[in-house]
Amino acid sequence: MLHPVRIPRRKDTATLLRGYGTSVSRGPEHRVAALTLAALTLVAGLIGTANLFVDGTLHQGATRITYTVAMAACLVAAAALAVRQRAGRWQTFGLVMLAEVVYVIVVLSVSVPAQATPLMLLFPTFVAAWFLGPWMLGATMVATGAACSIALGHTYDGALSIAVQVAISAGALNTAAVGVYVLRRRVQRLLEATEALSHQDPLTGLANRRVLVEQAPRVWRQARREGSRVAAMVLDLDHFKQLNDAHGHAAGDAVLRAVASSLAATVRPSDVLARAGGEELIVLGLVSDPAEAHRLAERLRAAVRTSRTDDGHSVTASIGIALTRPTDGEDPADAMWRLVDHADGAMYEAKQAGRDQVAAVLPRQRAGRFADSIPPGGRLGA
Repeated sequence: MLHPVRIPRRKDTATLLRGYGTSVSRGPEHRVAALTLAALTLVAGLIGTANLFVDGTLHQGATRITYTVAMAACLVAAAALAVRQRAGRWQTFGLVMLAEVVYVIVVLSVSVPAQATPLMLLFPTFVAAWFLGPWMLGATMVATGAACSIALGHTYDGALSIAVQVAISAGALNTAAVGVYVLRRRVQRLLEATEALSHQDPLTGLANRRVLVEQAPRVWRQARREGSRVAAMVLDLDHFKQLNDAHGHAAGDAVLRAVASSLAATVRPSDVLARAGGEELIVLGLVSDPAEAHRLAERLRAAVRTSRTDDGHSVTASIGIALTRPTDGEDPADAMWRLVDHADGAMYEAKQAGRDQVAAVLPRQRAGRFADSIPPGGRLGA
């Protein structure tokens, strides 16, 4: 069983996948959703407010005042959403329950209760089904039944007639809510599967090149904050083509999975381990000095050497190391690929030196960005 390296995911992506359907949080997609809710709430408040200026539409007295307060609450909620451009789970739940209460107030305030059709609850029903979790959705479904009972109790005579109409109206709304909720869960699972496929190598279960690009800014920020060096290590399996030719691609795939499992158990939790393609793997992490990078590379080399498939197949790896000190203003992704290129060159030196070895190249630049000295021959260890 593989144990892929633990990679901190970006906050907006995690929120989208874990909270999709449970909150409207930060991020471009979530801002659009929050503004959409604000716009719909604003429209509902404005339409309801228009009734205040139409004679004979509302009852007079305290009922009219209550109605005015309810419409004002809608407008205030819309303004708050528009300003904050976000709505957490509890805020969204509160908005849905506010809509249920406002509907009841409308029913009790209008002169002709039949004008306040239960279809007015369609908006909060769909919002609850799309953005709320199971128990909150259940609470809103109960509230929908109660609101329909109050509304239709003023429209129909006889307990049986009222019960039938409530069952039809609340049942239709809640059935629609369950359908939307099931659809949303299906969409969520598809999004999670797509996200996993876009970030994971399907054969080994390791991260892919895309994750390296996404994690580079985090690694560069941490290195600058801690004053550490960034180390890139390129691992290439030795004589892998011969293994495939002699034993078949199934054996080669099994070896890759075994190596990936061993490496994932060896790297540190903060390191990024990814398969770059073919039999080449990359490790990106922070080190205090070249000696620490060399010790980590040696542990990785030993992990590859001791990994073995169920059929007894095994390989060795040649590893190249490159180190850098991140500087302000550079693009982390570009700097990361330049560093990987240097490590790739060191890996070929290890190949030429006899394979199953570690070699390091620490290039210097004009600004003295790389303060580490290069051992004779440009190699660190053998």
